[in-house]
Amino acid sequence: MKKIKFLVFGLLCMVTILSCTKNFDEINTDQNGFLPSEVSAKFFLTDTQYKLYSPDRFPYWRAHLIHADRFAGHFTFGFSGCWWADDLGYNYNAGYTDAAYGWLAGYLGNIKGFTDFVKEGGELENEYMYAMALIIKGLYYQMYTETFGMVPYSEAGVDGILTPKYDTQQEVYKGVIAELEEAMAIIGSTERTGVGVDDAGENDVYCGGDLQKWKRLANTLKLRIGMRALGAPGDDFAATAISEALAAPLLDETTGSVVMNKDFVISQWAAAAYGDVWYNFGTGSDWTVSSTLVNLLQDNNDPRLDAYVKPAKGGTFTFSNNPDTPDPNYQERLDFIISALDGAGAEYTLSTVGDETIIEMPAGQYVGQPSRINGDTYPYVRYDLFSTPSEQVIQAKGAQVDAYPEIILTSAEAYFLQAEAVLKGLQGATGDAQELFALGIKEAMRLWDVPDGDADTYIANEAAADITVGTLDEKLEKIAHQRWLMSYTDGFEAWAVVRDTGYPAELAAGVSNQTIFALGTLNGAYPQRLRYGSGAQDNPNFSAVEPVQGADMQGTTLWFAQ
Repeated sequence: MKKIKFLVFGLLCMVTILSCTKNFDEINTDQNGFLPSEVSAKFFLTDTQYKLYSPDRFPYWRAHLIHADRFAGHFTFGFSGCWWADDLGYNYNAGYTDAAYGWLAGYLGNIKGFTDFVKEGGELENEYMYAMALIIKGLYYQMYTETFGMVPYSEAGVDGILTPKYDTQQEVYKGVIAELEEAMAIIGSTERTGVGVDDAGENDVYCGGDLQKWKRLANTLKLRIGMRALGAPGDDFAATAISEALAAPLLDETTGSVVMNKDFVISQWAAAAYGDVWYNFGTGSDWTVSSTLVNLLQDNNDPRLDAYVKPAKGGTFTFSNNPDTPDPNYQERLDFIISALDGAGAEYTLSTVGDETIIEMPAGQYVGQPSRINGDTYPYVRYDLFSTPSEQVIQAKGAQVDAYPEIILTSAEAYFLQAEAVLKGLQGATGDAQELFALGIKEAMRLWDVPDGDADTYIANEAAADITVGTLDEKLEKIAHQRWLMSYTDGFEAWAVVRDTGYPAELAAGVSNQTIFALGTLNGAYPQRLRYGSGAQDNPNFSAVEPVQGADMQGTTLWFAQ
């Protein structure tokens, strides 16, 4: 017992600045040691959970905002006054890529540390928290492999192996599914991780200690991975995984989604939010919302529009071609800006006075900015012409106001995947595709507090919510659009949806007009992955990746998207 006291005391002190739970704070003030009844692995669970979806500001800015959210096509840079043109990320940048890779590759240590505590024979053994660790590991590896491709999995974190081999994406998926099945078997019909101090409770910021919700989370993740792998070259497991997942409970309207609320106590240097970037650096670090997102919402009368987006400020905007340094493409670039306003259905007046063109646009209109605008078009992209994220999205943590929740996995996605499986006639798929699709839309809107009545109106009246008509491809496109819209603020998942389904098509098609757009390192193609960080080459097994996966370039298509 003395060994446990000193071990846990040291570790608790180490994570004092990271843990935010009331129980932990109370225990940490006890300077007289700890009794076995006061010690639990749950005090290390919170740290393991939030660092996967809300890391500190350094990777949150570079991995999420600069790469995933913009590759997803939700957010854009490149307006006049922004620090960057919208080629950032599309042009390979070793520093920003290293930051993303360092965070994801390094996160394994968090999982291993917690797993070692709770596994059989661990200092804080708890089989149900061990099941949680396996499920968190699955969530992590799904994100990790879909960002880079081949990654160390089967030998990663194994004691004595310092240079683990790189596993193929197919092997990673299959390994994750096996561990999810192990976790679900451990949980069985159990509802809590223990009693008293051993009940994870509020320290579990995903499911509040509800093991049956964890079990549904694991099964929904299994379904997601199966559907994503289905049809990939040499796939030998997806159909079985899908059939098994469909036969077991998934997240649904009774359980709701698994999300992680933003914490007001943990600082941005431990767990960040978008507002920690937005409000700390002035306009230069701001971003706008894409025309793809705004138009898809606005054109279909989607009630999430004002939850996602703030209207443009509008104003009077004067354009002229400087005679001292004339732009030979002045008119084409100006016409492009005007076409963006027209695409959004904006009301404005256009006038010409001498060599000046003047746009007057009233405030209060939703206008998205086209993605991937180059540095030469940048001066034409006036900030106040375009919409920015809603206050809920950019809420600073210190304001003590509810901000958007981090999406872990949603009941909406469970319904959308079931609807897709029914349309494709997959083994085990049952139910009415339209009813499942409608339930998915309603669950997605509940994430943003859209009233059920507004969701019902949308479902009843909008073609975007109707998959009873059209070809199979048209129906699957509508499901893909809803999954992409649902993943707003979850850039890694939205990016994966585009790569896997090809929708929204305007994103997947890339760009080609180099007068307007930044073709970048990708030569205009849609980004398929991130390049490995510079630390990857330190592992001698890294040399085996390229012959299997292809060149370490952003345009190399990963296995699931082939």
